Amino acid sequence: MTDHARTTWMLQTKRADFDALSREFLISPVTARIIRNRDVVGEEAVRRYLYGTLEDLHDPHSLKDIDLAVRILRRAILEKKRIRVVGDYDIDGVCSTYLLLKGLRRCGARVDYQIPERIRDGYGINEAIIERAAADGIDLILTCDNGIAALEQIALAKKLGMTVIITDHHEVPCDEMGAEMLPPADAIVNPKQAACTYPFAGICGAMIAYKLVQVLYEDFGVAKEEWEAMLEFAAIATVGDVMKLQDENRIVVRYGLRRMPQTESIGLRRLVEACGLDIHALTAYHIGFVIGPCLNASGRLQTAKLAVELLLCEDEELAGELAAQLQQLNEERKDMTKQGVDEALAQAEACYANDSVLVLFLPDCHESLAGIIAGRVREAWNRPVFVLTRSEEGAKGSGRSIEAYHMYQGLCGVRDLLLKFGGHPMAAGFSLREEDIGEFRRRLNEQARLKPEDFIPKIWVDVALPLEYISEALVQEIRQLEPFGNGNEKPQFAQKGLYIRSARVFGKRRNVVKLSLVSPKGTAMDGLLFADGDRFLEELGNQKTIDIVYYPDVDEYNGRRSLQLVIREYKLRPEKTI
Repeated sequence: MTDHARTTWMLQTKRADFDALSREFLISPVTARIIRNRDVVGEEAVRRYLYGTLEDLHDPHSLKDIDLAVRILRRAILEKKRIRVVGDYDIDGVCSTYLLLKGLRRCGARVDYQIPERIRDGYGINEAIIERAAADGIDLILTCDNGIAALEQIALAKKLGMTVIITDHHEVPCDEMGAEMLPPADAIVNPKQAACTYPFAGICGAMIAYKLVQVLYEDFGVAKEEWEAMLEFAAIATVGDVMKLQDENRIVVRYGLRRMPQTESIGLRRLVEACGLDIHALTAYHIGFVIGPCLNASGRLQTAKLAVELLLCEDEELAGELAAQLQQLNEERKDMTKQGVDEALAQAEACYANDSVLVLFLPDCHESLAGIIAGRVREAWNRPVFVLTRSEEGAKGSGRSIEAYHMYQGLCGVRDLLLKFGGHPMAAGFSLREEDIGEFRRRLNEQARLKPEDFIPKIWVDVALPLEYISEALVQEIRQLEPFGNGNEKPQFAQKGLYIRSARVFGKRRNVVKLSLVSPKGTAMDGLLFADGDRFLEELGNQKTIDIVYYPDVDEYNGRRSLQLVIREYKLRPEKTI
């Protein structure tokens, strides 16, 4: 298992004229270097990164088929045809469904929705959903956050006489020759299509739904302000679906967070309250780790319709009840996850500590939690992890990987054992017969070709920054780079050879260590480390020198402000003996 001593610290070395960027944009060379480390290159890209507004969002009309989709929807709305939105059970699918329902209803559509049940239906639109739509007299199916891989299902919908519009952001399936295999839908809006000229393909399903509503509102003469008033749902889905906070995603999340206090969704307000958060001070962290998991919890343990109904709810009392129910479901999910993680870690330690690829079977675990548990075990062991659970068809699994292991290719190497599988380099999902789990584990490890150094986590440092360069002005400037998250990570700095004057542990769970540190040049500053305090003190012993990876912050206490370091990683230096 990983520890602080077994990490490799890597200094970013991307090149640019940092002094020129500093002069051009009135920022410090340190901030200019951070921006370059995020692969933001060129004056226009830097301008959009620092100062981008909603006017800098890409033209939705450049999405292939979006104008065709709106023409089809307009005709269906004017002819009073019945429309059904088919979403997905995760946060992106929930927000996409909400946006399309609100947008279509605003334009006078006869529209309802259907979301697959995770365990009963699996991911995306299926034959049963299509047959139900036909039986209900639905004229047009509009998918969101799914549908691009549903070739047979869409063919069935067309055979039953329905019009189909797909909005999705997932990869387009290809045949063995690499040619795209597109469903026979009437319109497909997905920036991953080869023929699509949209300049940024890394948007989530709810962003595509949001842009479809934008074009629909233009067509129906609805004020732009009404479209912008739903921005926070595109932002929530972007963070919750772990899209990279780059390009227009970053702009949408920044402005969406600002819009949250004005949200028109009573349900969203009540959910923020149920989570004990201040709607005026929400960050991307709160969306990703508090609000998002609550919206996801209903799709994991019950039905995602609960989350959609909360967002649509216009009754204060009912919204409060639904929000409390979602929050309670998430608490249950957390308890179940902890139990599963504990069991998985114990199994890995007892049975498979020497395996390069961990394959863990938790037969009684709720299958919707397998991916979360795999991620937690991957963090602890820094190895590729597959967690399997028992299902009606046999065993279902989810995997989470490390940089050195391409998870989808790994599954391709054992595809003869699998009933179904899919994924990408860092994550995958699959099913197989329970009796094949042992062979699955053996062959994955046999084929992995991983080396011991692949299991050592890399910690990327933006700048080797001595304490003497830290100022409150720099801290404030770095804060302007928020929101932080996937693709725009919180900056990390490093300094070696700090002297530890004192260390004390506090907090109810003794999980905060406060260090009084002095740099080699004599600059003193406090450092905060969030860890098992007593274990750290035991590890520290009589050692007095430490290397740290840190993030600078300002501590405000009783009206006093002081600079402090939030320590992310550390390495204690053994005392030299003479």
